[in-house]
Parts: sequence; structure tokens; C-alpha cells
Amino acid sequence: MPHLTVRALEPQLQGNETALIAALTDAVVSVYGEWARDIAVIHLDGVPPGRWGLRGKPSDEAAPAITFGVREAAFTRPDSDEIADRLVRTVTDAVAGVLGAHLRDSIAVELVATPAGRTGIGGVIVDRQAG
Repeated sequence: MPHLTVRALEPQLQGNETALIAALTDAVVSVYGEWARDIAVIHLDGVPPGRWGLRGKPSDEAAPAITFGVREAAFTRPDSDEIADRLVRTVTDAVAGVLGAHLRDSIAVELVATPAGRTGIGGVIVDRQAG
């Protein structure tokens, strides 16, 4: 289940929530396929003004930081480098398309791998490998 958490300044997110969720979901689908639409989870975390610092000072504008949780197995596939490149590119394009192209060169996308058996839903470990 792909999970994306976007951290951005609250004023950047205000009024853009629906468009950003749709664009990020479309980005996931463009890489994984239509089946991923129903399981993609997008969290938008707005940081209040004055609570995002750059160069030792609060910033009025900062490029969003995206954490994209994926299964560790995605990085063991023969095409893992291509998948990673496509995920970073499409997520960056989605955010820049909604929040502004001027942010593109600073948008950070971190792909975080979760090993099988290290995620739980409803109090139950999922993807636990036998053994």
C-alpha cells in the first residue's frame, strides 16, 4: 500500500488539498497501474507559518518534503532503479504542478522501504513471510 506524506507550509496547502491529493494519486497510478488507486494513501501535513526554518530563520516559502513509503521488495526487483526514478519524477511533477513550478528544484522525495512483516493494520501484522 503506497503511503505518501507531504509536509508543506500551511499557506501552500490551503485551497490546494483536493488537487494535490488527486495529482499524487495519479502519480502513483502512473507508475504502479490503476489497481493502486484504491490503496494509495496521501497525508497532507501543513506546517504553520513560522515553524519551518531555513538557514537559521523561519521561512515564508519552502519546498515541500515528501516521504513515500514503499515495500522493501520494490527495491530488489531488476527494474528497481527505473521504478525509483519514475516515483521521484512523477511525485515531483505532481507537487510542482499543483503548488508551483518555482518549487520544483527544491522538492524533496524520500523513498522509505518497509521490510515485509513490519507493518500492521487493525492490530495485525501484514506481509509476514513464513519462517
